[in-house]
Amino acid sequence: MRDPRYDILFEPVRIGPVTAKNRFYQVPHCNGMGHAYPQTLARMRGVKAEGGWAVVCTEEVEISPHSEIAPHKEGRLWDERDIPALRLMTDAVHEHGALAGIELMFNGYATPNRYSREVPIAPSHLPVSCSDPLQARQASKRDIANVRRWHRNAALRARDAGFDLIYVYAGHDLGMPMHFLSRRTNRRSDEYGGSLENRARLLRELIEDTKEAVGDRCGVVVRLAVDQLLGPDGITAASEGQEVIAMLAELPDLWDVNIADWSNDSQTARFAEEGYQERYIAQVKRLTSKPVVGVGRYTSPDAMVRVIKSGLMDMIGAARPSIADPFLPHKIDSGKVDDIRECIGCNICVTGDNQCVPIRCTQNPTMGEEWRRDWHPERIAPKASERSVLVIGAGPAGLELTRALGQRGYEVMLCEASETVGGRLVLESRLPGLSSWHRVVDYRMQQINRMPNVQLLRGSPVSGEDALAFGASAVFVATGSRWRCDGLGRSHRKPLLATDLVGVIDPNQALAGHTASGPLLIYDDDHYYLAGALAERYAREGVEVHYVTPAAKVSEWTEQTMEQARIQFRLIELGVQIHCNRRLESVIAQDGRLQISLACTYGGPARQIDVANLLPVTMRDPVDEVYQQLQQAEAEWADAGVHSVNALGDAWAPATVAAAVYAGHRAARDFDQPDVADVVGFKRELVELPISGNAPG
Repeated sequence: MRDPRYDILFEPVRIGPVTAKNRFYQVPHCNGMGHAYPQTLARMRGVKAEGGWAVVCTEEVEISPHSEIAPHKEGRLWDERDIPALRLMTDAVHEHGALAGIELMFNGYATPNRYSREVPIAPSHLPVSCSDPLQARQASKRDIANVRRWHRNAALRARDAGFDLIYVYAGHDLGMPMHFLSRRTNRRSDEYGGSLENRARLLRELIEDTKEAVGDRCGVVVRLAVDQLLGPDGITAASEGQEVIAMLAELPDLWDVNIADWSNDSQTARFAEEGYQERYIAQVKRLTSKPVVGVGRYTSPDAMVRVIKSGLMDMIGAARPSIADPFLPHKIDSGKVDDIRECIGCNICVTGDNQCVPIRCTQNPTMGEEWRRDWHPERIAPKASERSVLVIGAGPAGLELTRALGQRGYEVMLCEASETVGGRLVLESRLPGLSSWHRVVDYRMQQINRMPNVQLLRGSPVSGEDALAFGASAVFVATGSRWRCDGLGRSHRKPLLATDLVGVIDPNQALAGHTASGPLLIYDDDHYYLAGALAERYAREGVEVHYVTPAAKVSEWTEQTMEQARIQFRLIELGVQIHCNRRLESVIAQDGRLQISLACTYGGPARQIDVANLLPVTMRDPVDEVYQQLQQAEAEWADAGVHSVNALGDAWAPATVAAAVYAGHRAARDFDQPDVADVVGFKRELVELPISGNAPG
């Protein structure tokens, strides 16, 4: 039963000619599926509607080949042939009584049109915003008229595809209306440039065009970035952001407000707290009578009630929380708030879109697998036998495997060598800004503790011999991984450092809280978050830190999670000395110091640094001793009643936390199922091609 405190979240909201059944609004978000995987996309969106979201929106949807963003997999609505694919989504959303929204996109100079090879269009002559050596040309009056026509025609096609809400997109420094709004990208002197009223002209015209075309049937939504976080060089919430809202206040049926660019709008938990956008959108409601939706990575229903009652917004917008838990609204409505899988703000979801593959999520391993593997975030097949299971290791993989097998109804024994469950996350979540990552452990332990068919033994190390003695039918080894301390990694394919070299700090010890008194060199050949987070921790403890990496940037792979610039800025702010494009060449211990030679990755002169300590963050080895012992004792399995032994997660191949959780979930789903190693284990979306009548000669 729903807690009465949350009743306000389930009030309907009128949006022009349509009504949302509650205040939960999945704002547009990219997903790496788009026009390439329409069935995968439709099922994913449909599951969210099933989970109680009153509004479920698309990702960006291209309206013309004059603005497409290949190779990224976004939506596409160039002509009528694109309607059937989008109809799959609207049907899936409508099946559960939700409204379907579409974010029509013309990205202007924000895309180089790599696929169509059309010359990009911008308010003024500008280089495209990516690194391609191309420029966008200044839009002529005819170009502007064409954009308006393309947008109007796309709105009509969207209506025919069954959408209830049609977006005019001026957010994230991506939509062309935003490019016209901002003085930093609009140098025109005609009626589309100069004053704010002129710069807002295209946005006004697109809203009016869309209202005229589909306003009797569809709600018209404007997505506006009210602050570009550029100070006086851009639009700010305190001045022009508010002025635009006031100028166009009653034109749309709903305002979807955020900040630009995407890396600001979707900051990781490491750099922004829940509700961090409130200070930028706080004044919007007083400027318009129309409903307002905003985001802030809200996972707490109490926080949601607060922002509604305070008049900050009318609907709770979410992208990442709806990915982590598509059933978040349903759980609040049914009084199961404790069952919410809270977003950890890691942005692993963003990496899917950035790498042009279907979305994935650390907390929700079913994300992106709803259609192709028939996985549901809340439902799983019941057990297929009475087999008992032993899981060794209570890290992310072992916890998810245990939780999912327990949900299926199997008898599971989970053994953890330490007294604390969580594996790598026990220590990693103590690093600066990463406390929310422990939610991966908290959610799974909460579920496991309710299961009478699951037994957890803490402080119980298990050997191969012990595992056989348990008498379990299946043994899963999820014992994690450990960091190497000899420099072996991407740049060094053989060990560089002697394991007994004085002054070298083992990364495992660093995670456990090892202190350093003198100058410290952290060598990052891993390129994800760990080396940067350790550098931040040591710098905050007052240690002189040198951060060295063969990459061109600090924590280079975090470009994929949109936090790289913030990590590097923070280290600079803390006084960390940064040495990019440098790799370890030699390390000599002398007089209690380490003389380190750093080679230039491009062949330039070496650089010498003397430090007290060296912390190499390069690669991890699986902790698979128990698995290897069991493999060697395979002849004894039958007598012990063991039918299968598997390693998974980091104990099989170290990777991200998301990969470990996925591995645990997949192992639980596949348990007692036929072996599909020789076939593709998921459905594929194939293009039907005509078969030639001519047989090969």
